[in-house]
Amino acid sequence: MSQYKEILLTARPDGKPVGPHLFEVINKGIPTPGKGEMLIKQTHMSMDPAMLGWMTPDEDSYIPPVALNTRMRSSGYGEVITSNHPDFSPGDNVMGMMGWTEYTLSDGKGLNKLPAGVDGETALAVFGLPGLTATQGLFNIGKPQAGETLVVTGAAGSVGSMVGQLAKAEGLRVIGVVGSDEKTDWIVNELGFDGAVNYKTDDVASKLESLTPNGVDVFFENTGGPVQQHIFDRMNVHGRIVVCGMIADYTAASPAPGPNWIPLIKKRILIQGFAMPDHLHEAPRLLSQLNPYVAAGKIKYRTHVLDGLESAMSALNLFFTGANKGKLLIRL
Repeated sequence: MSQYKEILLTARPDGKPVGPHLFEVINKGIPTPGKGEMLIKQTHMSMDPAMLGWMTPDEDSYIPPVALNTRMRSSGYGEVITSNHPDFSPGDNVMGMMGWTEYTLSDGKGLNKLPAGVDGETALAVFGLPGLTATQGLFNIGKPQAGETLVVTGAAGSVGSMVGQLAKAEGLRVIGVVGSDEKTDWIVNELGFDGAVNYKTDDVASKLESLTPNGVDVFFENTGGPVQQHIFDRMNVHGRIVVCGMIADYTAASPAPGPNWIPLIKKRILIQGFAMPDHLHEAPRLLSQLNPYVAAGKIKYRTHVLDGLESAMSALNLFFTGANKGKLLIRL
């Protein structure tokens, strides 16, 4: 019988870099789909910062942790190989939660069939979690208005770069926070952002002041860290803060203190956190919001691709060093 590989989470993060010591690679026989099922060969896996949270034992979160000795969770893209499902046929390209595996059985729940010609990198970088997250957070929470100013952290990342481009398409002034000169160049000269702050080398407070002369109306937060306070200090009356990620605190011994709440009262600022698992059932609607921007050529992206299932076991560390350039994917 033909074999395939699957990776199980066998230990919780221990403060060390994420690596093979937390996982087990196993070989299994390729299964045969039963009634109402289909067999999918996964070709691309999405790596996302949220995975570290899924690996911890925290039960008080928006999604249960991955149970030990079970397949590690992730979204992915693949091809239907055989099908006993009335809505899916061999050769269909699909996207959804598949986990760290080369093959998987599915009953179709949570899977989206993709149009012919949409490849794995485009699917996961644009129409997958990054696009859905950016669309939900920006339009349904941030509520941008033409002429306003938006600041997005993690601006060269898969979500941040989408948020900035969508906001630019809506007529906003867009400033991105990044961690290198190369990323500064990319978001300004390739994606069309109005300015960028390199939090590692710039005087963040003075740079933000010069780039946001009219203050900040929408703050899309992906990273946390010391830069958060500087952006908060620039918020305008009735500003909106969309809290999507806090990667700077995910591995910290204790989270950094947040801004004082008095300005929230004075400026009537709205702050809302969100997590995409709450909204995955709304994917068709969100994609209908996103599609016109993609069709009009207003969305650019880049991917950082690693090869082989086993490379996933160390890939998450790239998020914490900032070494990834674009949407991080594993090609199987």
